[in-house]
Amino acid sequence: MRSFYHYVMRYRGMKKPTEESRLADWIFRDHDFPKHSTSYDEISRYLEWNIPFTEAVQVFDRLWEDYLVNES
Repeated sequence: MRSFYHYVMRYRGMKKPTEESRLADWIFRDHDFPKHSTSYDEISRYLEWNIPFTEAVQVFDRLWEDYLVNES
């Protein structure tokens, strides 16, 4: 299974930004993000402590569900 980081990079750099692309762009620029993680708890805790925008955790939860479906 690829890491969540690699999965979410598909949303980076959209011409018309979405919540998903905002999160992906932020994750890409954050050098401390757990890039090799496949753990919901680890990434969720990281986002809760370093929240880039108000809806980031909700966006992550939606993306995580899609990640599980597409990467398992």
